[in-house]
Amino acid sequence: MRKTLLMLVVVAATAALPGVASAHCDTLNGPVVRAARLALEAGDVTPVLKWVPAAAEAEVRAAFSKTIEVRKPGGPARELADTWFFETLVRLHRAGEGEPYTGLKPAAADPAFDAADHALETTSADALVKLVSSHVSEGIRTRFARAAEARKHAEHNVDAGRAYVAAYVDFLHYVEALHNAGTGGHASSSAASAHAHEKK
Repeated sequence: MRKTLLMLVVVAATAALPGVASAHCDTLNGPVVRAARLALEAGDVTPVLKWVPAAAEAEVRAAFSKTIEVRKPGGPARELADTWFFETLVRLHRAGEGEPYTGLKPAAADPAFDAADHALETTSADALVKLVSSHVSEGIRTRFARAAEARKHAEHNVDAGRAYVAAYVDFLHYVEALHNAGTGGHASSSAASAHAHEKK
């Protein structure tokens, strides 16, 4: 049950805020940059290596060595060197995911990701499960209510019918994406399936 709910929050968050999930590691307070800060303070590159594929390790080590050297004077030099290392690390991490690097983003707060990180730090998923459950439940109920209300007027005229179809498709896509995530399926079939329903 917990595994299913954890998967659902990713789908729900992605549906509500496109790009948020993929950008989490791009932020200044994301896990990649946090690991980089620890590595620089300790003078040990090891904490960041897990965030990049083996093929990128040599580049990370070289960048780390340069950064350690350049940041020694402190002040602006340290800040510039650290930022360059963060950007290099995030770029290589994103490449390892098969995703483009679009720059280092400002620190951002996101309840879902904060709760997920906190769950791992405290070894308890209880608060995360509660958060996810409430968001998923709200998402389903909101879309259901919209589609149910539009359905009452679907046959009144063409515009009302189209409004119902739009609400119906949105509701169906959301539910199917959640279901596919929970069962280990693929949400990519949502659109095709929804269009099949529209034709009935």
